[in-house]
Amino acid sequence: MNVLILGSGGREHAFAWKIAQSKKLENLYIAPGNAGTAHCGTNVNISATDFDAVKNLVWEKGIDLVLVGPEDPLVKGIHDYFLADDVLKDIPVIGPKKDGAQLEGSKDFSKQFMIKHGVPTARYASFDKTNLEEGYKFLESLKPPFVLKADGLAAGKGVLILNDINEAKAELKAMISDAKFGAASAKVVIEEFLHGIELSVFVLTDGKSYKLLPSAKDYKRIGEGDTGLNTGGMGAVSPVPFADEAFLKKVEEKIVKPTIAGLNKEGIDYRGFIFIGLMNDNGEPSVIEYNCRMGDPETEVVIPRIKSDLLELLEAVGKQELDKTSFELDSRIATTVMMVAGGYPEEYEKGHEVSGLDQVKESIAFHAGTKQEGNKVLTNGGRLIAVTSFGYTIQEAVNKSFSSAEKITYTNKYYRRDIGKDLMKN
Repeated sequence: MNVLILGSGGREHAFAWKIAQSKKLENLYIAPGNAGTAHCGTNVNISATDFDAVKNLVWEKGIDLVLVGPEDPLVKGIHDYFLADDVLKDIPVIGPKKDGAQLEGSKDFSKQFMIKHGVPTARYASFDKTNLEEGYKFLESLKPPFVLKADGLAAGKGVLILNDINEAKAELKAMISDAKFGAASAKVVIEEFLHGIELSVFVLTDGKSYKLLPSAKDYKRIGEGDTGLNTGGMGAVSPVPFADEAFLKKVEEKIVKPTIAGLNKEGIDYRGFIFIGLMNDNGEPSVIEYNCRMGDPETEVVIPRIKSDLLELLEAVGKQELDKTSFELDSRIATTVMMVAGGYPEEYEKGHEVSGLDQVKESIAFHAGTKQEGNKVLTNGGRLIAVTSFGYTIQEAVNKSFSSAEKITYTNKYYRRDIGKDLMKN
């Protein structure tokens, strides 16, 4: 099979690394890819949202299956674009159509969906410039902290959690009236704060049946001890120790099954990954959010734990034969530590040379924000390299990741040295 992966981050490198191992694979292309994906297949320098360029590539290379990594092309309707084109319509796209991608593309849609289909979630209300004053009153009805979410995509930065009511009101106004997050915050969802411990559960579905993938926990804050600004993710652990069989059974019965059934009731033919962000409150799961793709850096710990052929699973999704497949998991723990540019998630520099990657022997270095120039690997983003390791304990796995991260060098190197520490007591 000839396969095309769309995207350029650590998630896409993890997919490329795994698919490159498939006996079914003939040629692998990644658009646009990064310095790491170049070692798994052929990078093609086109944007994942340039649908016409993607079409030309698919036609030219005889692509048999397309795996969409990031949310942006899905929300913009790349799957619909394929279905509407006579040349492309029979090529499976792994990722939902525009209607299914609204689970992530619109926080308001996703909250309405949860309430309608009985999926446990926080109490909420949505506001825009027509009812801003009502938004202030709704905030007054809640106990702090206050959760404000931009309705649309805001590159992972559209969620604010605030403790002061006056600050919450000011931020609500900034989001709606002053377009703090652009068009994404023209509408804002205000939620009741959920207490507990966060984790993520991943589902692969062909629209009829589904497979539950391993659970993971990621670390969003830039600073150790979960302090400082939110990021795209500073590390992850899989499986999550407190997500035992009994808890995951509750997740499946109370959340996964109603979600899949709800999509079918709505007439949404969803083929791809569903990322379910959860809160575990004393053993009871509630949904914080849906994403219409795999998470990053969670992919870098979930996908390596799948021992079976991932391409076989994806092919089954395209044919709606997922129920006829099975997969085997590595029982070991996987951890990843995200190495980032100094200054991230605020201002940071690009173009610094990365060295020492050839010294990494007991971990997998998944590239995220890197690019290849000649024989050099250069920094090309905020989150640079996810260092993934296996171990029989979190301590063993994360120590390997830290040791490998020490061997990789670039100007203003930074990574969190406490990934997994909170879970070790479990």
